[in-house]
Amino acid sequence: MNGHHDALVIGIDIGTSGARAVAMTPDGAIVASGAAKLSAFSDDHRDPVGWWKAVQAALGGVLEAVDRQRVRAISIDGTSGTMLPVVADGAPLATPMMYNDPVSDGAILDAIAAHAPKESAAHGATSGLAKVLAFQSVPDVFRVIHQADWLAGHFTGLYDVSDENNALKTGYDPVTRGWPEWIEKTGARAGLLPEVLPAGEPVATISPAAAEAFGLSREVVVVAGTTDGCASFLATGADRPGDGVSALGTTLTVKVLSDRPLFAPEYGLYSHRIGDMWLAGGASNTGGVVLAAHFTGEQIAELSARIDPANDTGLDYYPLTKPGERFPIADPNFEPRMTPRPQDDAMFLKAIFEGIAGVESLAYQRLTALGGPKLGSIRTVGGGAKNAAWSAIRARKLGVPFLVVHSEEAAAGTAQLALAGAKQAGVL
Repeated sequence: MNGHHDALVIGIDIGTSGARAVAMTPDGAIVASGAAKLSAFSDDHRDPVGWWKAVQAALGGVLEAVDRQRVRAISIDGTSGTMLPVVADGAPLATPMMYNDPVSDGAILDAIAAHAPKESAAHGATSGLAKVLAFQSVPDVFRVIHQADWLAGHFTGLYDVSDENNALKTGYDPVTRGWPEWIEKTGARAGLLPEVLPAGEPVATISPAAAEAFGLSREVVVVAGTTDGCASFLATGADRPGDGVSALGTTLTVKVLSDRPLFAPEYGLYSHRIGDMWLAGGASNTGGVVLAAHFTGEQIAELSARIDPANDTGLDYYPLTKPGERFPIADPNFEPRMTPRPQDDAMFLKAIFEGIAGVESLAYQRLTALGGPKLGSIRTVGGGAKNAAWSAIRARKLGVPFLVVHSEEAAAGTAQLALAGAKQAGVL
């Protein structure tokens, strides 16, 4: 194979609506990308054949744009908590349950509630473990695996390997790095659980069949992937303890890299392990949903131009559309604070921006108080990142450097894992 300087790795992301793939050089530059919508291949977003066809199409788009022989490693992320039962050759035995599909069997949820430690991410009707218990009685089941595991299996021929991030909601313990003994007490058959590798560790060399199908070298290494959420964080370029990422979308989510795990179930807070660091974060109910309840996009743009972000309105808002908050305050009855309302709409919008920035600041303070590092920097993703007035208000309230996002493509985060795995495997 030719020299390492022109080597490439590929990251693949499958999200809720489609698949994306990127090719990355060893210094982190993205040189090609491809995308495909799930709807182009199937009317049913639960159809695994549709997932695979979308991945093939996205990957094909990348491979057409690069020299295929330069590819050294591939990694893939999937939606967290999307599960399916399979036979040994990977054939699905039932319709998968998606990340947001709840298990309705009360006995299953009670069994998990009775035996899972309170800080485990396996609680709740949509957890991976609930789905294992729901699927384990399917005849001939070999393993119950995650979406990313199944797709990676198409490259390796192995359908019994997962990663530490996808396995977290299935009850995996990232601190001891193993499946805990309590899982069998829930009635789950431990033999159906996949082997778990750290995200970014080599799984296996590509299967001869997959190498031939995609025109790739037989030396390509398939690397343990992650969840779409973790991949999006890694894509931003955040890589040191104290690096924070705020997502200003419909809701506000904050995540920080920590040198130690943070678990606070009362806030829905748990930690993903990435290498020897921990990704901890929480989700608030504030965010774009509040802005959208009062203003159109055009109105926000127009009013934002009239805002002076350098001074404070003095209005102490906690903007929510209805009672109830998850993080940084855990209270299902928490009341919104959005009064008094100024007569000037620009002033009202400014007060909402300040309020959301205040929640964001409180969220990072909460992560530090729970044992996380002091916030050192922030990278911002999501629609709200584009609003200059809001960004200036946030910068003033948060008081840390705002850094440029490397990429908003989750696939770029997965490509970084592929780079790590390629180096570990010695192919880079």
